[in-house]
Amino acid sequence: MGVWSYRLLKGRAMGGTKEAPVVMLTTPGRRTGLPHSTCVRALRRPDGYLVWGTASGAPRDPDWFRNLRAAGGTDLQVLTEHLPASARELHGSERDEVWNDVILGALPAVAKYERKAHRTIPVALLTPVGQDEKVRPVSRS
Repeated sequence: MGVWSYRLLKGRAMGGTKEAPVVMLTTPGRRTGLPHSTCVRALRRPDGYLVWGTASGAPRDPDWFRNLRAAGGTDLQVLTEHLPASARELHGSERDEVWNDVILGALPAVAKYERKAHRTIPVALLTPVGQDEKVRPVSRS
């Protein structure tokens, strides 16, 4: 339903904020290679977007994140703009710093999912490919 709504309404009624929009990722499946789309919350950064795989507190990483990890890239849609993006999973102290200082700093309610899941929530940086180092501004229509 979320993907259908995102496509129909071009992301306008999906909630989120300018700094933490709901985006749609279309990534090839790790087993089939077929494209799979999902809507996730993201945090805008100067070099791209941060995404994280809480799976609402499920005990394993969500399929969309496992596909992203395997593919190393995705089609990132922010409202009407499609951006091919490379994906780099963050690990160790880099991941912990981003999770604690950036993600939980901006969206503290997300912490409940990590407590519920009893696992480390994976975090990835999506960097638009073929653009200057900055992400283009997104306008809300």
